[in-house]
Amino acid sequence: QGEFVEFGGGLVPPGGSLRLSCTVSASIFSSMAVAWYRQAPGKQHEFVGTIDSDGFTVVGNFVKGRFTLSRDTAKNTLFLQMDSLKPEDTAVYYCNVVPPRDTSWGQGTQVTVSS
Repeated sequence: QGEFVEFGGGLVPPGGSLRLSCTVSASIFSSMAVAWYRQAPGKQHEFVGTIDSDGFTVVGNFVKGRFTLSRDTAKNTLFLQMDSLKPEDTAVYYCNVVPPRDTSWGQGTQVTVSS
């Protein structure tokens, strides 16, 4: 199993919701900042958001209150609740450390927003 395992993606209509999960290796989760990123077709990876052990979150400007981050420390898992999804949110969503390491990108989970 890799350092990050993402799941929960799918096809949803505009305005829909999805909840993504990311299981992180214990060594990374306990010692490094981890964030959600996304990569749309033909574009570079984009920072989505991060949440620290105190629950403090930082999100990308495009989120605008639509996405909520949370974490389950006991399960080394990050969650990304995405509401009011737009077609431009279509991308593969990944977890990685902050700043991201090229060698740590996993399979990601595909999110497609389309009617």
